[in-house]
Amino acid sequence: MQYSPTESKWAELREQQLKTLAVPNTRMIVTIDLGEWNDIHPLNKKDIGIRFALAAQNIAYGDVTTVYSGPLFSSAKVLADQIEISFNNTGSGLTTKKTDELGGFEIAGPDKKFVWAKAVIKNGKVIVQSDKIQKPVYIRYAWADNPEGANLYNKEGLPASPFRINLTQ
Repeated sequence: MQYSPTESKWAELREQQLKTLAVPNTRMIVTIDLGEWNDIHPLNKKDIGIRFALAAQNIAYGDVTTVYSGPLFSSAKVLADQIEISFNNTGSGLTTKKTDELGGFEIAGPDKKFVWAKAVIKNGKVIVQSDKIQKPVYIRYAWADNPEGANLYNKEGLPASPFRINLTQ
């Protein structure tokens, strides 16, 4: 993991891909956990195919019981010095992978200087904070070319999509 949060063109590309979900009858799969650090196109095609099959089962065959996606950002609100984030597509619940500690979250105050944040899953939501940020208004998740340490999943094993939020708007 990088020593401090940075900007990322790959993260911006992922953000544009996420916007395609506004088109009716569209699905997207997340593969940030399947790729290589230096290539946006993962070599692990089998797991990608499995995720595409889940999405096809949902959209093409109308199987609404199939969990086809990992968590997608839904809404956020500031609670004093914390941000509470809600998600869609949580399946049977939010969880972490490889470690109990959530990684990949960063927050900033009005100055937009991002710092790594501590995040916990509580009551089906993610609570994010940092002792360095008293008034958080920006949050990013997995905002890197290779978002190592980003480990928010649903219990079905599908990763959360990277995102960024501006709560000043």
